[in-house]
Amino acid sequence: MRLLHYWRATIGIVGRELLRFLHQRERFVSALVRPLVWLFVFAAGFRAALGIAIAPPYETYILYEVYITPGLLGMILLFNGMQSSLSMVYDREMGSMRMLLVCPLPRWFLLCSKLIAGTAVGVLQSYAFLGIAWLYDIQAPLIGYVWILPALVLAGMMLGALGLLLSSFIKQLENFAGVMNFVIFPLFFMSTALYPLWKIKESSEVLSTLAQYNPFSQAVELIRFALYEQFNQQALIFTGAAFLLFMGAAIMGYNPSKGMMVKKGGGGD
Repeated sequence: MRLLHYWRATIGIVGRELLRFLHQRERFVSALVRPLVWLFVFAAGFRAALGIAIAPPYETYILYEVYITPGLLGMILLFNGMQSSLSMVYDREMGSMRMLLVCPLPRWFLLCSKLIAGTAVGVLQSYAFLGIAWLYDIQAPLIGYVWILPALVLAGMMLGALGLLLSSFIKQLENFAGVMNFVIFPLFFMSTALYPLWKIKESSEVLSTLAQYNPFSQAVELIRFALYEQFNQQALIFTGAAFLLFMGAAIMGYNPSKGMMVKKGGGGD
């Protein structure tokens, strides 16, 4: 296999995912409705009840909707990663991945290409949400919208790798909803996406510890600091390490000789 073959395969997988995203307009709308409901409805109700003290990266008091905007970006990437894993289960059983998994290209490369494609879609959705938030007068420094791009990519790849890992355990589409709900809701609600860590600590030390070491929390904080032109080293290291762990486990899960595919009979010959 030459380098050109790898390049063509990557372009094909990424292009197919982007075309699917463009043709499925309801997928784009549904990806934005969920965070927009939180931004316009829930944040308006919580604004009076939750005061946000001055804490990095913020240099002044902020409205609640300003605080949760990075968390809602994380929500978009999280649900997009789970959506990509759902499509992976479908494609593996009856779609294009069924053929790709038996092609001469290494499986780790195919999984990475699929991950890049899913992350690209999540980043596009995130910037669309930021555009709507800007019109709603939730505005960050202009350079922050450039700083946030690497953070969105790394967070999207970490959450997408988690989705790929989960998809290696899921044999049938019918089992997907239960597994996803068991993962999505604890990750999202037990994080700093909706409430600052100090606020969580006031109610429960245990919950605060879980939120602090939640990889989704670290991804959200990486996005939050980047949006305001600041660098969070701890969040970067934690998110990067979680990505390597999830991606390594996903590659092992799709290994036809060692992973879950051989146990379920889903591997190629």
